[in-house]
Amino acid sequence: MRRIGFIVYPGFQAIGLMASSVFEIANLLSETPAYELSVLSEAGGLVRGSAAVSVETRRLDDVSGYDTLIVCVGNDLPQTSPEMLDLLRAAVPVTRRIGAICTGAFVLAEAGLLRGRRATTHWMVARELALRFPDTLVDEDRIFVADKGVWTSAGMTAGLDLALAMVEEDLGPGLARSAARTMVLYHRRSGGQSQHSALIELEPKSDRIQSALTYARSNLKNPLTLDELAEAARLSSRQFSRAFREETGQTPAKAVERLRVEAARLMLEEGRHTVETVAYEIGFGDRERMRRAFLRNFGLPPQAVRRTARL
Repeated sequence: MRRIGFIVYPGFQAIGLMASSVFEIANLLSETPAYELSVLSEAGGLVRGSAAVSVETRRLDDVSGYDTLIVCVGNDLPQTSPEMLDLLRAAVPVTRRIGAICTGAFVLAEAGLLRGRRATTHWMVARELALRFPDTLVDEDRIFVADKGVWTSAGMTAGLDLALAMVEEDLGPGLARSAARTMVLYHRRSGGQSQHSALIELEPKSDRIQSALTYARSNLKNPLTLDELAEAARLSSRQFSRAFREETGQTPAKAVERLRVEAARLMLEEGRHTVETVAYEIGFGDRERMRRAFLRNFGLPPQAVRRTARL
């Protein structure tokens, strides 16, 4: 059985500790329990987190025997004692994985565990991580990054994605998908996906426009004409076009292009499909139309996006 230890700091984010639920659900779905979970801290005892949440913890004084250690901290950048940094360094040769959620990446960097490695954190503090630790290769627009046994994730719900990826590595993609479905996750994100979502950034105010965007994202292979989107919103084409621009500040055609390039980039970064296949499946029709859309939105052609992901 794999021992998973969540190391919490005072003020830790409750949503970060929620990543432990992924391993709990995996235990329920697997034939025999695969994980033993512990909540740890430097001193042990009761640790108060965010939103008036407190947890009882065990004192971390011996890192041997743990398969995975995951650091959970709060919104403020953590202050870490020399003793805790020594424990994290000692964990490298004896644990299979060390991870951090959100600003926990600063703890790993301070311990020297991110030196020469790729890492990510919440986009709001990613530049600061890069400035304070120039020997870390910070990828500020990724959901999570795994590099040579050290895992880091963006903030908030990205910890769930990191934990699901760990479960996939341990127990296979089928069980990870089942865990995501059991947790009623709308979409299980791969590590290469951007922290920014076109659906969130468009921010429609009404359910009708939101329904049209959700329909578009689920049917990108379709032409997605103005009439088709208006029908999904149950509005006339004229009403839909006016309401869409008022609520999102964009035309429907521009919004559909953003959804398509976001989905296409994810497929390209996963590397399982040719550029021609991606262009067809996402609704661009041909690679030239997709190339022009990528240049407008990312300033790079599709092949360059794929090369960057491979690097």
